[in-house]
Amino acid sequence: MTTADSRKIADFWFDPVCPWAWMTSRWMLEVEKLRPVDTRWHVMSLAVLNEHNENLPEQYREAIKKAWGPVRVVIAAAQAHGEKVIGPLYTELGTRFHNQALPNERATIEAALVAAGLPAELADAAESDAYDEALRASHQEGISLVGQDVGTPVIAVDGPDGDRVAFFGPVVTPTPRGEAAARLWDGTVLVASTPGFYEIKRTRTAGPSFE
Repeated sequence: MTTADSRKIADFWFDPVCPWAWMTSRWMLEVEKLRPVDTRWHVMSLAVLNEHNENLPEQYREAIKKAWGPVRVVIAAAQAHGEKVIGPLYTELGTRFHNQALPNERATIEAALVAAGLPAELADAAESDAYDEALRASHQEGISLVGQDVGTPVIAVDGPDGDRVAFFGPVVTPTPRGEAAARLWDGTVLVASTPGFYEIKRTRTAGPSFE
């Protein structure tokens, strides 16, 4: 039997507006059911990651400007109510942004806060830079593990030999369920733990599928 002491921690950095990170996060919840792993949630920021990127398409540039709001709100919620609220708030935000295709606007954020048992007034943080120092620190903690040439999510976990292993992704659609999720976890950690391993990649032929 798996005990609390034998379970491992997977640190997961996400941006709530990223659909690919959302599907990976739901995969982690599947993994938790079948492997001795608990997820500890952190924010990173596509806005911070891309703030000096002058080659972004215009449509993506506008979306990135709006990406500041949700991560600021998550930081504000964690500071006021503890880091335990990050996962539930992410679930409420992600469900609305991705599964329900609701817009990234104050009403959506307020609804997510209330559903997570948090004050709706925390949505004020979306328009404030008061949380940006903490946001940047959380972002840097995650991105420093994998480098600047990636996006969200970033996952860090103890590898088979006990060394801390970090990687970007996996990027997958739709979210694997059941034993398929567990097998993907085993393979991902094994590959990422290989000394000198850096990348496996192929061209995406399908968009996010929120099944």
